[in-house]
Amino acid sequence: MNADRLLAHYERIADAPDAIARLRRFILDLAVRGKLVPQDANDEPASELLKRITKEKARLVKAREIRRPKELSPLDDRELAYAVPTGWTVAPLDALSPRSLCDGDWIETKDQSEDGGVRLIQLADVGVGEFLNKSARYITEATEVRLNCTRLAVGDVLIARLPNPIGRACIFPNIGQPAITAVDVAILRPDSNVSAEFLVLAMNAPPISAQIEAYGKGATRFRVSTGHLKTVQIPLPPLAEQHRIVAKVDELMGLCDRLEAARAGREETRDRLAAASLACLNAPDPETFQADARFALDALPALTTRPDQIKRLRQTILNLAVRGKLVPQDAKDEPASELLKRIAKDKARLVKEGKAKRQDALAEIDLDQVPFDLPNGWAWGRFPEVGTFGRCKSKHRPRNDPALFDGGEHLMIQTGDVARSQGVIETYTSKYNDFGLSQSFKWPKGTLCITIAANIADSGILSFDACFPDSVVGFIPASMFQNARYFEYFVRTAKANLLEFAPATAQKNINLEILTQVLIPLPPLAEQHRIVAKVDALMALSDRLEASLTATAATRRRLLDALLAEALAPVHQRNAA
Repeated sequence: MNADRLLAHYERIADAPDAIARLRRFILDLAVRGKLVPQDANDEPASELLKRITKEKARLVKAREIRRPKELSPLDDRELAYAVPTGWTVAPLDALSPRSLCDGDWIETKDQSEDGGVRLIQLADVGVGEFLNKSARYITEATEVRLNCTRLAVGDVLIARLPNPIGRACIFPNIGQPAITAVDVAILRPDSNVSAEFLVLAMNAPPISAQIEAYGKGATRFRVSTGHLKTVQIPLPPLAEQHRIVAKVDELMGLCDRLEAARAGREETRDRLAAASLACLNAPDPETFQADARFALDALPALTTRPDQIKRLRQTILNLAVRGKLVPQDAKDEPASELLKRIAKDKARLVKEGKAKRQDALAEIDLDQVPFDLPNGWAWGRFPEVGTFGRCKSKHRPRNDPALFDGGEHLMIQTGDVARSQGVIETYTSKYNDFGLSQSFKWPKGTLCITIAANIADSGILSFDACFPDSVVGFIPASMFQNARYFEYFVRTAKANLLEFAPATAQKNINLEILTQVLIPLPPLAEQHRIVAKVDALMALSDRLEASLTATAATRRRLLDALLAEALAPVHQRNAA
């Protein structure tokens, strides 16, 4: 193992997304390859251990304490993928214990009892190298006797025959009560010739896990049979070296625990500082906002180290935008109140000309109930006041409706298309023909779509003409707005508040009337254009930052891959490199 190079680059790889987990697997990989501790020529060879186990197995068969084991299937295609050191041997798992590997017991629900005194150990209790002690199922001792169950002994090795991961193993500890296992947990009872601790770390090591994974079968319930588990090839060192390996693995896993805790502490501190910085901007104090903004801008690059953290940054940008904190106000801009008057006048003209339907009057806005104070020149508006708003009148059709076919003229989107849009809807679920649909039901390109069922309050702007079901609401802003970008940004900031209106039912949805009453902070038109331009620029910057963080994480992962591969390479290959 070339540990020096690994340590030299530790700072660069420590923050790779799965660095600690990879290091843990790497330690186990080294352990079963004989690369973790030095060999000692004075150790009794592992082949002698197998001879003693075979002798003990024969004694137990002769004494009729166990059945004569079946011959294992040929091992031609199940050889270990690497050579083991001198003094080691390779043997099938079933050869490492005088008593054969066996299944747990088939315990049906009718056989279980809450008042039983015998614990039923299940898959959830078996972790990777640790007993998780999660289940709470029991049977009575009378049922245990009636079903002829196999009672566990402290120190038994438990092996999970189902994911995740398949083949994971742990040692059964003293839980203070008798216990058996479910059928999907296999039991191996090693004797003094094999360390149970070494056997567990070997079962969880990548080379052995890969063998077990290859033997797994089943589409709905992927599992490995006990028969296949018996033939899994285990690299076995001398007994003294087994103990040295276990001690070294414990030491290194303890180091990994400390590294993981330190990393978690760093991430928690970063997250708290970033959250505090962004919270000051999301709920700004007018007296301290400028100082808070400067601190956030200075600190966030250092605090933002993961791609997933960019989401909060984007949300903060949008929150600032709709509160008038992103660009300066200009006293020369026409106030938003005048804009609303012009829109109302234009709507009245269209109604008079018969080009639009008269809308129901909205209740007066209670200024005592507004969520926050607006900057000078801004005004509160609502969707019906600033554009065309409502549902597509077409009937929702099931997927097997004869009206659906590829040659249809009307594109049809669904809530999932809006959820995946990230602001712009570029995909559609299906095409419709003209069966029962008229052109008046097709919403034009540029329409803002808002979901009111399933993925509530997701939003996106159509990049093509389309229809949509009743679970989606459309909004076309008045012509003077040019596009719906500002309103789409607003909906993203309002999503959390809108979710509060959804009833606690299996099929969550919000009423259309709720969206009708939503208060929109409306800036002067000129400022709205400046806001959209600024948001677009900052979102592009966020995209580049996210891409940079993603690339950095990928680089760290590739470096870690290279270092681990180098450490596992044979000595002559490393020297040649």
